[in-house]
Amino acid sequence: MKVIFTGVGEAFDENLPNTSLLVLSDNQIKKRQVLLDCGFTAAHTFWQTSPDPMGLDAVWISHFHGDHFFGLPLLLLRFWEEKRTRSLTIIGQPGVADKVLGAMELAYPGFYAKVAFRIDFVEVRPGRDLDLFDLHWSFAPNRHSKPCLGLRLDGKKGALYYSGDGRPSEETATLAMGCDLVVHEAFGLEPIIDGHGTVDGCIDFVRKTRTKHLALVHMNRQIRKMHAETVRRRLDALENFHAFLPEPGETLIIGG
Repeated sequence: MKVIFTGVGEAFDENLPNTSLLVLSDNQIKKRQVLLDCGFTAAHTFWQTSPDPMGLDAVWISHFHGDHFFGLPLLLLRFWEEKRTRSLTIIGQPGVADKVLGAMELAYPGFYAKVAFRIDFVEVRPGRDLDLFDLHWSFAPNRHSKPCLGLRLDGKKGALYYSGDGRPSEETATLAMGCDLVVHEAFGLEPIIDGHGTVDGCIDFVRKTRTKHLALVHMNRQIRKMHAETVRRRLDALENFHAFLPEPGETLIIGG
């Protein structure tokens, strides 16, 4: 499984695009592509980093904050302009269709009716797993101001946990157990806003879940600007797992 960090920033970061991941499956004959979250700036970076943008199979929306799904109208309109014909699946919590279609109508009134490809909306809940696009999908709630689901993706050769936004929970710790890679929101060095993660909290989470790799994303822009090197030194000094602060466009292959 290949993971591309299309974006790593928080909502208001003027230098780093919104946190978003592109996951490529292990299938060498028909490599599947899944985009995890699609905020304000994510559609542009998706087009920059995807090896085959028109081949995108699905978009996962962790929760309904703008920096995690307001890029969808632009993504869909670009697909329309590029004359996409293959279907696209959008996966999220109950109400995902209404949220996406409402955003589309606000951004580009009347254009959804012109979309020539099928869009399949899939609603998910904790405890109801999916098998789609050569991946096994499972979900658990974390602790955020808006209901947000942590996502685990299991491929043939690797497993990924992506937090979306929010602090870890007992449910997400169980979900992420034994993953190859945890990508977790770490908004601050210490708690800044209730419902957001911290660097030390993510480190503790990975120790608890016995993960091989930890990527910290969605860090407060001022903290990342002022303390990125301090955080990197802290991560480099950790033992028993690899931890890093990724940059946009960075890739990691997990599962051998």
